[in-house]
Amino acid sequence: MEQRTVLLTLFDGLQSLDVTGPLEVFAGAELYVPGSYRIRTASVDGGPVRTSSGLALVPDGPLADTADPHTLLVPGGQGSRDPDPRLVEWLRVHGPRAPRLVSVCTGAVPLARAGLLDGRRVTTHWAYCEQLAREHPAVRVDPDPIFVRDGHVATSAGVTAGIDLALALVEEDLGRETALAVARQLVVFLRRPGNQAQFSAQLAAQTARREPLRDVQQWITEHPDGDLGVEALAARATLSPRHFARAFQAETGTTPGRYVDRVRLEHARRLLEDTTDGVEQVARASGYGTPEAMRRAFLRTLGTSPAEYRRRFRPAPVT
Repeated sequence: MEQRTVLLTLFDGLQSLDVTGPLEVFAGAELYVPGSYRIRTASVDGGPVRTSSGLALVPDGPLADTADPHTLLVPGGQGSRDPDPRLVEWLRVHGPRAPRLVSVCTGAVPLARAGLLDGRRVTTHWAYCEQLAREHPAVRVDPDPIFVRDGHVATSAGVTAGIDLALALVEEDLGRETALAVARQLVVFLRRPGNQAQFSAQLAAQTARREPLRDVQQWITEHPDGDLGVEALAARATLSPRHFARAFQAETGTTPGRYVDRVRLEHARRLLEDTTDGVEQVARASGYGTPEAMRRAFLRTLGTSPAEYRRRFRPAPVT
């Protein structure tokens, strides 16, 4: 069996969970399948680093003394957003040699500055996606998924998404049984697919300032199968349809129709993942009316059918 070396780069100001989360996943897999992973940590000069929360971490040694790893992981945190030029240069030289490049949260920034993400589809913490795309136009930044795989490059959103990505990598290396065993040990779910949104429809949109509009947002969430046309929603807010549409977009940053679409899609995805309800029942409960209407929405937004989505992302029963 091939032993894969996992190297986690350390630097001042990193987010501790961006390191310890994936580290615990790979370490758990090594306990379950001895000889599968060799885990190393290194900082630029080999000295201790202090995380953004004040925790001190002592690396195994300096980056200059490390052998080229199989999996090279760069965490995020305050220190990654304006990275040490020495780290960037080390990544520029050694990154292309790694069979697998991984970033957690804003760990994508040092990789991008080293030119390792050019032409790749990547993600990072939602709050920094726009900045990453602006500063690195050769990088295709997708702000929605919790993690993205593009060839040998894997990038994830913030904090817990690093655990999801690490579990996916363990499943790829050692199989689903091992990844499930690690997930059980860590008391997390091996269930979040990479294209799951970083945040829900309610969080993706701003919360309206005015109470009637906030009430409408809540009503939409609780009644995805209801009459959610602009006229019906405007009546609930006691506004004219034209005034309601303008006010809703001004206060939430999205149109009523787009908000409804996201809520219905999110509701349907949750039912497909968490229940055994038939596709027709899910379509009705989510407000699509017919399976064909739901199928078109899934294909348009996710690029897959509801049946295929369920097959891929509904977790296997745990026995």
